[in-house]
Amino acid sequence: MSTQAPSTTALSSTPSGLDWDNPYLTLRRPTLARNVVSTSQPLAAQAGLRILLAGGNAVDAALATAICLTVVEPISNGIGSDAFAILWDGKALHGLNASGRAPAAWTPEYFDRVAPDSTTMPMRGWNAVTVPGAVSAWIDLSRRFGRLPFARLFEPAIEYAERGFHVSPFIASRWASQIDELKVQPGFPAAFMPGGRAPVTGELFRHPEQARTLRLIAETQTEAFYRGELAEAIARHASENGGAMTTADLAAHKNDWVTPIHMDYRGYRMHEIPPSTQGIVCLIALGILAHFDMASLAVDSADSVHLQIEAIKLGLADAAAHVGDPRDMQTLSRDLLDPGYLAARAALIDRTRAQDFGHGTPPRGGTVYLTAADADGMMVSMIQSNFAGFGSGIVIPGTGISLQNRGNGFSRAAGHPNQVGPGKRPYHTIIPGFVTRDGQPVMTLGLMGGTIQAQGHTQLMVRMADYGQGPQTAIDGPRFRIVQGMEVNFERFPGNTLEDLAARGHKVVELPPGYMDFGCSQIIRRIDDGYLAASDARRDSLAVGF
Repeated sequence: MSTQAPSTTALSSTPSGLDWDNPYLTLRRPTLARNVVSTSQPLAAQAGLRILLAGGNAVDAALATAICLTVVEPISNGIGSDAFAILWDGKALHGLNASGRAPAAWTPEYFDRVAPDSTTMPMRGWNAVTVPGAVSAWIDLSRRFGRLPFARLFEPAIEYAERGFHVSPFIASRWASQIDELKVQPGFPAAFMPGGRAPVTGELFRHPEQARTLRLIAETQTEAFYRGELAEAIARHASENGGAMTTADLAAHKNDWVTPIHMDYRGYRMHEIPPSTQGIVCLIALGILAHFDMASLAVDSADSVHLQIEAIKLGLADAAAHVGDPRDMQTLSRDLLDPGYLAARAALIDRTRAQDFGHGTPPRGGTVYLTAADADGMMVSMIQSNFAGFGSGIVIPGTGISLQNRGNGFSRAAGHPNQVGPGKRPYHTIIPGFVTRDGQPVMTLGLMGGTIQAQGHTQLMVRMADYGQGPQTAIDGPRFRIVQGMEVNFERFPGNTLEDLAARGHKVVELPPGYMDFGCSQIIRRIDDGYLAASDARRDSLAVGF
């Protein structure tokens, strides 16, 4: 290993003598407590727990967890992420859309010039970066619902950035897998390739420049990021590297408090953030599945899984055609969730044959997930993401700010509601979920993983609402992931189920061992005088509490 690591980051000596591979399925047991936090990285979960122990509430804990995740799980999110949240404040449900908008220069003609040989949006680089919204989520949630001083929430993250943290197994493997693609992106090698490589499992990784940035964000109540020193650094780097983002774009950013949309299913009410997110896919699928007696079909059987796949495909088709920035959607959420329309969509499903559905015409009218709950009844479902692993790959020199690539979610098709345009929000895959019953909170739920998210929300709800599985069992159960058309990835389902599904026309796509794109789930469910917190063994997750 080189002894001349860049000044922004540092690695310790490589751990030796340990085998980090585990060929066995690890089963989890839930955590039961009056105050709980669950997320995909143990150090971040414990950062939230530290804040709860210091007198913070669930929002404080969720924010400390989210901020810490930008340090200890940089493959999935960063300071330049977007974020969404649904929370119960003890009396009512609130939704926050903290996703960013396109720079003012992003007209369709702009991309005709910068990407003339493609019909799709860039995946990496500056022309995939919309204005980052996560930092604004931190301050807005803290000011409206938090209990502790804003700067206090940054302490665990700053400590890990300055002193270092031991890189966990899943994160190390994904970090290494992306180096070859991202090493050409401006600022990435200096920030995330100390010694010219990715850190290995158990290695100590330090990022003092990220610590300085987090301290500056905390001290200025985020003003430095959107209107000050950091905004100027972001705009300058964009100008020097072919990007369009300006200080005016950053200063214009604002979040929206929104009313979650919902679907009633088997006595529960599933809530999602409204478009431009894909949360409506889950609601459409549940609205379709409500027309079938799912409980009469054996769990994990071909009959049950087939119906779930077909319902989700119908939801995905409608979202792809109709969902974008709400100001440009010609079809409203209430139209897509219209009971008569969903009944008609359900009637399209053939129980014996898989189909590649197109969108309908309704009547007119890689991410981190974290969740926290406290003894006073506050519950938070929050998600924060750079989209693809390390997002755009762009890192602002000297700051540790890695930027999302949410611009890739736009369409370049003329007239599409999701067509790229100045100041628009793109179609978003990240979605926090929340479940109520009779107007009272039941559970938070969510998972990371791009298109698996709405699919996973649906599968988790079917397992719990139709089959009576507990949150941990629902998380541990095998999942499927619709790829495109008739192609479906499957996890650990019984062999006869997969044979039957293939006979119905589903194209069962083989996956390499250790494939990890079935998402990473966390659930907190209310119980008598406390909570049950469940986490996902597919990654480094941990549920903690007291």
